[in-house]
Formats: sequence, structure tokens, C-alpha cells
Amino acid sequence: MSDVNPRLRYAHRSQIEMRTDSLDQLLPPEHPARDVWAFVSRLDVSELLKRIRALPGRAGAPAIDPRVLLAVWLYATSQGIGSARTLAELCQNHLAYRWLSGDLEINYHTLSDFRTGQGDFLNTLLTQVVATMMHHGLIDLNRVAQDGLKVRAAAGGSSFRRPASIETCLHEARAQVEALRRQDDEDTGGVGRRQQAARERAAADRLARLEAAQRELEHLQKENAAKRRERRKPPDEVRCSTTDPQARKMKMADGGFRPAYNVQVATATTGGVIVGVEVTQAGHDAEQMTPMLKQLHDRYQQRPAEMLVDGGYVSREAIDAADADGTAVYAPVKEPDKQRAEGKDPYAPKPGDKAGTIAWRARMSTEAAKQTYQQRARTAEWANAQLRNHGLTRFRLRGLTKVLAEVLWQAVTHNLQRLLAFRRPADLAAA
Repeated sequence: MSDVNPRLRYAHRSQIEMRTDSLDQLLPPEHPARDVWAFVSRLDVSELLKRIRALPGRAGAPAIDPRVLLAVWLYATSQGIGSARTLAELCQNHLAYRWLSGDLEINYHTLSDFRTGQGDFLNTLLTQVVATMMHHGLIDLNRVAQDGLKVRAAAGGSSFRRPASIETCLHEARAQVEALRRQDDEDTGGVGRRQQAARERAAADRLARLEAAQRELEHLQKENAAKRRERRKPPDEVRCSTTDPQARKMKMADGGFRPAYNVQVATATTGGVIVGVEVTQAGHDAEQMTPMLKQLHDRYQQRPAEMLVDGGYVSREAIDAADADGTAVYAPVKEPDKQRAEGKDPYAPKPGDKAGTIAWRARMSTEAAKQTYQQRARTAEWANAQLRNHGLTRFRLRGLTKVLAEVLWQAVTHNLQRLLAFRRPADLAAA
């Protein structure tokens, strides 16, 4: 073996150099962050601007352009990033986020507050984007598929407590808040003011969650008592989470029970665009089709001609209500093979059936209806899988209002990507 050393190029990390490239020059022209900014820059954000209190003649620092915050969150959501702290670091260190933020220094508090406070704006934006695509003929509401997905809540299973336990925790939390207030008036014993303030905020936040849990528990007790009276049974002892009082224990896809929310998603079969979303506390999908149909009508002033749902949504009342409003339901008939084995026609009218249910049974007996129903899986379940891929596996926020805002971020991001997918073939053809 030769003793001659090979010629190598070594890393020189202490070399000083001057660069004159701007952020715009550093980011490639085809980078997807540019598509996000092009989309956001055309939006009407007047409602967001009205909320800003940094006005001429008033003291205080200028506010960050809401278009910047909107863009960085949309791009982060598309990359599966849901942490405000992580996003704040990326805005300082990652080229794409630096380009979107224009190298503005954005702290995680600002990012977190913006994400949780834009539910109404995002809800309107979802409607506007879908309506625009409908106006240009990219999609239609003739056929819509609905499906639900259970998303883990930001709460642990052990956080569910009985009324007596919550009352005890409330007493302890109030005592802790009072003790910290007295300590603030006295000598803190070497504890800094910032640390003392942090302790007080944490104690007050815990007290607020426990008080919310107590209110939610009272609501659950009344609801449970009413249901048990209908069945002539004594009421059960209910439990409520002290971390996220509005979360409910639900049966998940793996068969286990965990704190979660039921996210309902309606997707147009043309283009796979999400046209409606809702978050419920129900552990099942029954009775969720009627509210979604109403939401679609409220959003777009029209109802789908056809609604594709799985067997969990099937009920005579929902099918009859949809039929009365002009929507034909496509859903499987339960246990057709078992009924055939018993010598029964699974698609024949049953006692108590009304016109809508009779029409549904007859419709699902045809091969054409069965072919149409197959579109549900490759539309609704595909859209749900896309949301999972973008990070909707566990909520970071708590409470129905904030959780819905988190889902709306996902839905708008999904539709933005679908809009870009519609436009790219046209751009390529033009080139």
C-alpha cells in the first residue's frame, strides 16, 4: 500500500465572505412558498386590518402584516408543522420561512395568537375559495362525499375526573391562586418578578380550566339525566377532563378509547376539494349528515344533488330530510347478505319507511348506484388522509372553538394545494 497521502479539499468554516444576494434571489423561482405568497397577496384581508390597534397618532410598535402571518402558517401547515415555537425558529433559520416573513422577527406568542384567533376569517376564506373554484367551473357541488375522523385531543385519559374530584381540585386551585397573590404582596424570597408572574399565570390558567370543567360537567349531568329518563334508568356518574373540558372519550381506529374530537369533512368528488368542515363531540357519525347539508346550503346557497356517506350516517330521519330538500343519499344498506340468507329482499320497503327511505333502498339496489358510491372512499377518505399527512393527528389547541380553527387551517391549506394542482396543467400548456 502506498504511503502517499491523497489530495483532499477541506472545509474552511472560519472563512469570511461577503454576499450580496437578497432573500428573493436565494429562493428558487419554482419554490412552493412563492405559490403560497401569490395566493395570500390577492386575498382581501380588510377584516384582519380592522383588528390592528397600531394606528397613526397612537403609541406602540407597528403590527406585523397579517398577510405575512397568514402565509407562514399556511406554508407551515402544508409541511405538517403545527408548533408556534418551531415556526418562530424556522422564520429565523429556514430560507423559505425567512422569505415568507421578509426576515421580520416574529415571536411564538404572536404566531400562536394569530393561529387561534382567525377562525371566523378562515371560515369565510374557505367559502370564498370554494365559491371561486365553482365560479370558474373547476369543481361543482353536484356530488359530495362526507366522512369523519377522530382526532386525539390535547388531554390525557387520566385527566377525566368525577364531580367530587373536580370540586376538590377547584378548592386547591383557588387556595393556590390566593397564596400566590399574597406572596406577590410580600417578600418573594428571592424569586424574580418574571418567575413569580409565570407562577401566577399558570395557577390562574389551571383554575380557569377547572372552572370550565365544572360548567361542562353540569351540562353533561343534565344531558345524561335526560337520556336516562327516556330509557327509565338511573343516571350514570359522568366524568370530565380537567385539561380540555370539551373533549370526549371516543373509540379510535385502533379500538382504544382516548380523549378526542370528531371532525366531519365534506369533499366534492370533482377535484377532491373540501367544501365543509365541522367539529363535534359525538363519538359516532349518526346525525351528522343533516347539519353538514345545512352548512353547505348556508355557505353556497345550494345543496348537493347527491350525498355519499358510509353506513354510520344511515338513519331514516336523515335520509328523509335530505330527500325532502332535493338531495339523493348514496349509502350502503345494512347487512344485505344476511337478509338474503333469510329469504328477504334487503332493498324492499320496510315498515315505517317514508318516501325518501323507500327511494334510497330502491336506488341502492342498482348497479349504477353502487358504482357511484365507490367514489366516496377515493374522495372523502383520501381527503381525510391528506389532512392526517399534514399533521392532523393530534390537536395542539383546546376547546371546540380553537380546535375548529385548527381544522380550518388544514382545510384552507388543502384547498390551496388543490387550486395549485388545477392551475399547473394550464400553465404547462401555456408554456
